[in-house]
Amino acid sequence: MTILAIDTSAHICAACLYDPQSQKILAQKSEDLGRGHAERLLSLIDECFTQAGLTPNDLTKIAVSVGPGSFTGIRVGVAAARGLALAIDVPVVGVSTFKSIAYDYVESGALNDFSVLIKGGRSQIFAQKFVASGAENEASFIIADANDLEECAPLEHLQSLIGNAAAEFDAGRAVAGFDVATGSIQAYALLGSTSNLPPKPIYLRSADAKINANFALPHAAVS
Repeated sequence: MTILAIDTSAHICAACLYDPQSQKILAQKSEDLGRGHAERLLSLIDECFTQAGLTPNDLTKIAVSVGPGSFTGIRVGVAAARGLALAIDVPVVGVSTFKSIAYDYVESGALNDFSVLIKGGRSQIFAQKFVASGAENEASFIIADANDLEECAPLEHLQSLIGNAAAEFDAGRAVAGFDVATGSIQAYALLGSTSNLPPKPIYLRSADAKINANFALPHAAVS
């Protein structure tokens, strides 16, 4: 069994091959691109196959980051994962950015319940709470105003905050070393081995681009 994991949800473009039976990472590639994931992703995947001495036909499953994160980046990863899965006829699953970051933190030795906070643009924060074991505590939610006590109430009693928005939200509770926008590619691979989440992007905030109704052309009448 071999799982291909893909993450393009943030500035990192990463791919990984993982054997769940031996619990070993067979190959991994990661580049800090910022932009240009579409141009590099397939090459990184190919480099992983070369490093592991495998081909796409050796895959039994594909796991891909579904966000939240970069609108464009998530689409690139999901499209690549779906396309490859269709071509070689293997299942494809999604892994949330929240869970990947939480997984890495739990593996480091989390002692208390915590929350992952991710920058969402327009000064918004995407958040999700987890118990110390790494299990999801509640559904994810948006904090539009960090000064709004009602919006921030779900995080009030937590001692630890991680993610790239944690220090900005509350530096005193932010965990050093976990100010990240996404988890490790190894986390996506391991979580993907048991995930049943559909490979569908998680967009907590609607897209900035909107259709302008004032410029819509009238439909011709059909006789």
